[in-house]
Amino acid sequence: MVVRRLLATLLNNAQLVERLSETRVIRRAAQITAYAIARLQLGGHDAAEKLRRSETMRQVRDGALRPGDLGELSRRASRLRDTFVREVKRGWTEKK
Repeated sequence: MVVRRLLATLLNNAQLVERLSETRVIRRAAQITAYAIARLQLGGHDAAEKLRRSETMRQVRDGALRPGDLGELSRRASRLRDTFVREVKRGWTEKK
């Protein structure tokens, strides 16, 4: 509790925060954080694009899970599972 109050007091001191922001360590930490965020955003965009182009998503969009008779639903779910497993395996081998 005392540490929390002390930390809050220090962080509310604008002059101290300004001096700390000018230090090399804090600037480097900010650069690394910005780099990590940018890399994660690019990775997220790439993953979203792959998902958008995937065969599994096409099947879902085209109604692979639309209710119909039970046999047809079972066949569609089986085909969707097989496509998903195939794409996961393909993605796994591409990462190696």
